[in-house]
Amino acid sequence: MATRKNVPDYEISDEFWTKIKALLPLPKPKKKPGRPRKDDKRILSGIFYLLRTGCQWKFLPRFYGAPSTVHDRFQEWVRSGLFEKMWQAGLLEYDTKKGLEWEWQAIDGAMTKAPLGGAGTGANPTDRGKKGTKRSILTDGKGIPLSVTVDGANRHDKKLVKRTLDAIIFERPSPHEEIQNICMDKGYDFPDIRQLVKEYGYTAHIKSRGEENIRIEIPGFRARRWVVERTHSWINRFRRLLIRWEKKVENYLAMLHLACA
Repeated sequence: MATRKNVPDYEISDEFWTKIKALLPLPKPKKKPGRPRKDDKRILSGIFYLLRTGCQWKFLPRFYGAPSTVHDRFQEWVRSGLFEKMWQAGLLEYDTKKGLEWEWQAIDGAMTKAPLGGAGTGANPTDRGKKGTKRSILTDGKGIPLSVTVDGANRHDKKLVKRTLDAIIFERPSPHEEIQNICMDKGYDFPDIRQLVKEYGYTAHIKSRGEENIRIEIPGFRARRWVVERTHSWINRFRRLLIRWEKKVENYLAMLHLACA
């Protein structure tokens, strides 16, 4: 049985907890007396431990509570939308202190294995047709995630653009008041995609096929699309997301939301 001494330091900090505890849903009243409810902060720390290490639910250290208890609380919070609310609260604080860079946004997709299948998975054409999932992310100019959506690995990137733009969880400035550019790779180089992002108020910057490897020698030129690729790399550091083990797509999205938060 794991004790506090041999559990890695994946505790939710008191400062972070103070900011998010008001977002937690009220617990359901008990119909009959029983064991007291396990501490929410420790339960959330257990979920964070699982997100960072990628361990199975049944191998979660007992320091955080019985795995079944932690999993039940996770499901309760998924249904309440807690992890998306945490992400939104984080964006609000970041925008207040630092300011989101809406002028240059970037979108890209990334595929990962999904051996257990489930909704939002499909045959991965780059992995011998094995089950996989694709996540599509939109970031601001510094790589801060603004939107995420998932689908099967066999879904083309262009098919996820509208869903990704519709899933932005923070109020986007009006394109009439602030110029907004969107950077995309050659996988989005289609007339209908250029028209779509134009309708959403963006100026598209899409490398045409054959131009990806052309080096740009313009004084002061700043590469801008790479930030979304870095964000995908950041997300993969949460080992629970490196391979998708959640059969339920809502559980997988909740883990993504927690990583973004």
